[in-house]
Amino acid sequence: MRVINMGPDPSLAYRPNLKTNETKEKEGYRNFESGDLIDRVFNTYKLMHTHQTMDFVNQMNSVWTGCSHYRLGMMDAIMSLDQLVDESDPDTAEGIRQAHPDNDWFHLVGLIHDVGKTMALWDVPQWAVVGDTFPVGCQYQNSIVFRDNSFMDNSDEKNSRYNTEFGIYEPNCGLDKVHMSWGHDEYLYRVLRFNNCSIPEEGLYMIRFHSFYPWHSHGDYMHLCNEKDLRILPWVQDFNNFDLYTKTTELPDVDKLKPYYQSLIDKYCPGILKW
Repeated sequence: MRVINMGPDPSLAYRPNLKTNETKEKEGYRNFESGDLIDRVFNTYKLMHTHQTMDFVNQMNSVWTGCSHYRLGMMDAIMSLDQLVDESDPDTAEGIRQAHPDNDWFHLVGLIHDVGKTMALWDVPQWAVVGDTFPVGCQYQNSIVFRDNSFMDNSDEKNSRYNTEFGIYEPNCGLDKVHMSWGHDEYLYRVLRFNNCSIPEEGLYMIRFHSFYPWHSHGDYMHLCNEKDLRILPWVQDFNNFDLYTKTTELPDVDKLKPYYQSLIDKYCPGILKW
């Protein structure tokens, strides 16, 4: 089996060490100022913030959103994450299932939201797979991680078409019309749209924007949002609480859970999907 070490997901690198410090306060889960991995995380974001431009995002959309790379069922795609030195999300899914027993689509989103990381199996670099996301085509907001010292070599930062508050966008145009930096969130969202999967809009927002911390955690980019974005934002925030804070050292029994989640896959994204 081909195994790829992606390194730490920089958006989640500072979760507490659950083996030794189970009582650590939630505020320590996203600490970008200190820690053993800080240099690696900064270097990843420096590469991301240098290369994630409008041109790059258009290029990745051209390569990936036609979903012509392979065909695979969703459960097999989930299992393929075992080839990455990373983590799948049965614990997130089960936490959501306990809190929201009647929203079965929400349970499925908890399980599949990181499946877009399979791009790494096609040699897409880490900085274009994981990490916090942000819009391109307009001014980069101050709440972006390492905003002050990682965008110096980004060509859009110096482009008068892109470096104003609204850039190429109209006020309150809606996030549907906004180009996001490329990563696993955007890729899986596009795959689900391409294959006409029936996950509700709230779930698709969770998938597309769960790494968009400047928006759902810091309140930036509201000038681009429309009424639908603001209506669904609380759902994204609710999901993010599970994604960050339900990680445990003792994962649920995947074999016992598999029939239930396969039934949700059959309901919302059945059959062989194009990726």
